[in-house]
Amino acid sequence: MARTVSTQRKIAFTAVAWILAMVIFFPILYTIITSLKTETEAIQGFRLIPSFTLENYVTVQTQRDYFKPFMNSVIISVGSTILALLVAIPSAWAMAFSPTKRTKDILMWMLSTKMMPSVAVLVPIYLIFRDTSLLDTRIGLTIMLMLINLPIVIWMLYTYFREIPGEILEAARMDGASLWGEIVYVLTPMAIPGIASTMLLNIILAWNEAFWTIRLTTTNAAPLTAFIASFSSPQGLFWAKLSAASTLAIAPIVILGWFSQKQLVRGLTFGAVK
Repeated sequence: MARTVSTQRKIAFTAVAWILAMVIFFPILYTIITSLKTETEAIQGFRLIPSFTLENYVTVQTQRDYFKPFMNSVIISVGSTILALLVAIPSAWAMAFSPTKRTKDILMWMLSTKMMPSVAVLVPIYLIFRDTSLLDTRIGLTIMLMLINLPIVIWMLYTYFREIPGEILEAARMDGASLWGEIVYVLTPMAIPGIASTMLLNIILAWNEAFWTIRLTTTNAAPLTAFIASFSSPQGLFWAKLSAASTLAIAPIVILGWFSQKQLVRGLTFGAVK
């Protein structure tokens, strides 16, 4: 009887998981299907099997240069992630292994900055970027994305570092390890799963960021999010072409997530079971 109940529960959980997965994947499927339609079919509503055409992808490639915004997205996402880790690892180490009475307050303050609407600080940041000649530059956008994702990166690394026994770092100090050696040669290798999952999440967040990329860039540093927005014109929205551009923009990050899902799950569950 117990085995039967366990089997039924497993089947129920599996069914719920598949339903949730299909619900989450449906917008991506709808975008792909719409990209294979003509513009006339795209505005007629949902049809599961459209008249298969690659005309929209050809048009997207000829009207816009896909490779340049793709490279901008790669450089900005990876660059902002590297910068965030360089700042976040020492910060999370200090708060995890040398906490003060204000450590939790600092963490909550950093997290509270993510609750502020981005539009509230658009004007001052735009003026700062204009006066420092960072508008429409990869460097400026890399710094911006690093700053807006830094609180999440520090929080995640702080959580992972808290699971590492402090006695190991004390042993390294007794063996003569310097502060830099303690972080680089002892702490970082032990937290590789957590750092890897944090890195992947930050790349995804930076890749999908649209508010700042559209408002701080025009042509030179425009990533794929701005590439998608460029298909909105005064003449209206061309749904089929917009869907083709969206498919090309999300394909690299979906593929990355698919191949790194084991590492991502391993990192997210790092320290959950001792």
